[in-house]
Amino acid sequence: MNKLANVRSTLEGIKQLAAIEGEVAQFLDAATTELKLSPGSTNREGIKQRIVSRLERIEASYGRRILRGTGVLATIGATAPFVGLFGTVWGIMNSFIGISKSHTTNLAVVAPGIAEAVLATALGLAAAIPAVVIYNVFARSIAGYRATLGDAAAEVLRLVSRDLERAPTSAARRAKPLSAAE
Repeated sequence: MNKLANVRSTLEGIKQLAAIEGEVAQFLDAATTELKLSPGSTNREGIKQRIVSRLERIEASYGRRILRGTGVLATIGATAPFVGLFGTVWGIMNSFIGISKSHTTNLAVVAPGIAEAVLATALGLAAAIPAVVIYNVFARSIAGYRATLGDAAAEVLRLVSRDLERAPTSAARRAKPLSAAE
């Protein structure tokens, strides 16, 4: 992305990033493909909107791909405390059942049920806390990645805008798809 900041045209960007594959290369390729498909168009805004649409679709695709798997972490983090709570209720119920069967409140009667309750709570928290922490780390990282994608798409759009302002009809003729520049 930093390499695009000093580039003056889409073609120059393709030349500088010809050996690099990835998101930025796809952005440049999508922009040049649209420029190539619009050689006679004098509607600069229409070309820009079509390029914006292509760039947004690429961004969305990468965003969906990187979000895969985070739903499982979110589900574990959200449901594990409830599983622990269910175990807690179960253990306390067992304690009350033990009290009613023995007709006494002796610690030996109550302790096994309370131990089950505490263990269930601990297991639920042991599953939930790391899942929530890891999910939050991933969520922050993904947000940063998506912001970087947005910045790269905006930079490519600025290059295209410059190309269109320089020569509205010749920019599309000069632009080559990334595969042709390699």
